[in-house]
Amino acid sequence: MAKVLNVSVVAADHRVWSGEAAMVVAKTAEGELGVLPGHQPVLALLAKGEVRVTLPGGERITANAEGGYFSVAADIVTIVASQAELV
Repeated sequence: MAKVLNVSVVAADHRVWSGEAAMVVAKTAEGELGVLPGHQPVLALLAKGEVRVTLPGGERITANAEGGYFSVAADIVTIVASQAELV
Protein backbone atom coordinates (compact mmCIF):
# COMPACT_ATOMS: atom_id res chain seq x y z
CA MET A 1 0.00 0.00 0.00
CA ALA A 2 1.23 3.48 -0.82
CA LYS A 3 2.17 5.79 2.01
CA VAL A 4 -0.36 8.43 2.98
CA LEU A 5 -0.51 11.49 5.18
CA ASN A 6 -2.81 11.62 8.21
CA VAL A 7 -4.27 15.12 8.07
CA SER A 8 -6.27 17.20 10.56
CA VAL A 9 -7.60 20.67 9.75
CA VAL A 10 -8.93 22.31 12.91
CA ALA A 11 -10.41 25.75 13.58
CA ALA A 12 -10.38 27.38 17.00
CA ASP A 13 -13.83 26.03 17.85
CA HIS A 14 -14.37 22.94 15.64
CA ARG A 15 -12.77 20.23 13.50
CA VAL A 16 -13.02 21.15 9.81
CA TRP A 17 -11.74 17.92 8.22
CA SER A 18 -9.55 14.93 9.01
CA GLY A 19 -8.52 11.84 7.11
CA GLU A 20 -5.88 10.34 4.85
CA ALA A 21 -4.34 12.31 2.00
CA ALA A 22 -1.79 11.92 -0.77
CA MET A 23 -0.75 15.59 -0.68
CA VAL A 24 -1.44 18.80 1.24
CA VAL A 25 -0.71 22.36 0.05
CA ALA A 26 -1.15 25.40 2.30
CA LYS A 27 -0.19 29.05 2.26
CA THR A 28 2.30 29.95 5.00
CA ALA A 29 4.01 33.17 6.01
CA GLU A 30 7.02 32.01 3.94
CA GLY A 31 4.97 31.12 0.86
CA GLU A 32 3.05 28.09 -0.37
CA LEU A 33 4.16 24.76 1.12
CA GLY A 34 3.40 21.37 -0.43
CA VAL A 35 3.75 18.16 1.55
CA LEU A 36 3.93 14.56 0.32
CA PRO A 37 4.40 11.39 2.41
CA GLY A 38 7.96 11.21 3.78
CA HIS A 39 8.32 15.01 4.08
CA GLN A 40 10.81 16.30 6.63
CA PRO A 41 9.34 17.71 9.86
CA VAL A 42 8.33 21.36 9.58
CA LEU A 43 6.47 23.96 11.60
CA ALA A 44 5.22 27.09 9.83
CA LEU A 45 2.90 30.01 10.50
CA LEU A 46 -0.29 29.70 8.50
CA ALA A 47 -1.22 32.67 6.30
CA LYS A 48 -4.70 33.57 5.08
CA GLY A 49 -5.53 31.42 2.07
CA GLU A 50 -6.49 27.99 0.82
CA VAL A 51 -5.54 24.63 2.27
CA ARG A 52 -5.76 22.08 -0.55
CA VAL A 53 -5.91 18.39 0.31
CA THR A 54 -5.61 15.73 -2.40
CA LEU A 55 -7.05 12.39 -1.32
CA PRO A 56 -5.40 9.07 -2.30
CA GLY A 57 -8.06 8.54 -5.00
CA GLY A 58 -7.40 11.97 -6.54
CA GLU A 59 -10.42 13.82 -5.12
CA ARG A 60 -9.63 17.31 -3.80
CA ILE A 61 -10.88 19.08 -0.69
CA THR A 62 -10.33 22.81 -0.18
CA ALA A 63 -10.66 24.86 2.98
CA ASN A 64 -10.16 28.57 3.56
CA ALA A 65 -8.00 29.15 6.61
CA GLU A 66 -6.57 32.13 8.45
CA GLY A 67 -4.00 32.42 11.22
CA GLY A 68 -2.50 29.57 13.20
CA TYR A 69 0.15 27.02 12.29
CA PHE A 70 0.99 24.18 9.90
CA SER A 71 2.87 21.21 11.35
CA VAL A 72 4.35 18.12 9.69
CA ALA A 73 5.93 15.22 11.62
CA ALA A 74 6.14 11.52 10.68
CA ASP A 75 3.47 11.77 7.93
CA ILE A 76 1.08 13.55 10.31
CA VAL A 77 -0.06 16.97 9.10
CA THR A 78 -1.82 19.21 11.60
CA ILE A 79 -3.29 22.53 10.58
CA VAL A 80 -4.65 24.63 13.43
CA ALA A 81 -6.27 27.89 12.31
CA SER A 82 -8.01 30.66 14.17
CA GLN A 83 -10.67 30.47 11.44
CA ALA A 84 -11.26 27.73 8.85
CA GLU A 85 -14.12 26.39 6.77
CA LEU A 86 -14.56 24.01 3.85
CA VAL A 87 -15.14 25.66 0.49
